[in-house]
Order: sequence, then structure tokens, then C-alpha cells
Amino acid sequence: MDKGRIMAEGSPAELIKQYSSKEVVEVRFGADRNEVIAKELEGMGDRIEVLPDRILIYTEQGEALLAKIIESGKNPVTSLVRRSSLEDVFLRLTGRTLVD
Repeated sequence: MDKGRIMAEGSPAELIKQYSSKEVVEVRFGADRNEVIAKELEGMGDRIEVLPDRILIYTEQGEALLAKIIESGKNPVTSLVRRSSLEDVFLRLTGRTLVD
């Protein structure tokens, strides 16, 4: 739901499968560098979201993608590979985060 409007219906697993990817790679390069680095990462995953504090890259194979990012010489300050969640579905459907 967004502002009282139903955006999508289904079980959490169904929504994630339909609107997101299996995994998400979260990388942080610093708020002042995220936009620039995100442009260099285009095409590395299924979809990229640039947030003020991090870059989210949606992919089916997170560990392999993170290794590729590091091998390309881009060394994030922090990184995390995690499973997609309903927050990722919400971001995809509304274009914003839960805190907006």
C-alpha cells in the first residue's frame, strides 16, 4: 500500500519474485561518490537504485556481482549481499523508500 492505495497483491514471496530479484548488493562509496560510481556500475545488475547513502544493485547472483565490482577496481567502503525484501518491492513500485 502507498498512501492508502493498493499497489500490488500477493504473498511476500510472490511479490518479491514478480517485482524484484533474488538478491540485492548494497555498496557504499560515500555520499559524495555514489552517483558517479553508480553510472560506472550500470549494466552490472538487473536494476540499480541510487539512494543518498548507498547503491542497491538487484541481481540473481549477489556474491558473484560483488566480486566483479571489486575486481573492476571499485572498492566500496562497505558492502552487503542480502536477499530481496518487501522494502525492495515497495521501492520498485513507488520509486521511493519506506522513510520518504
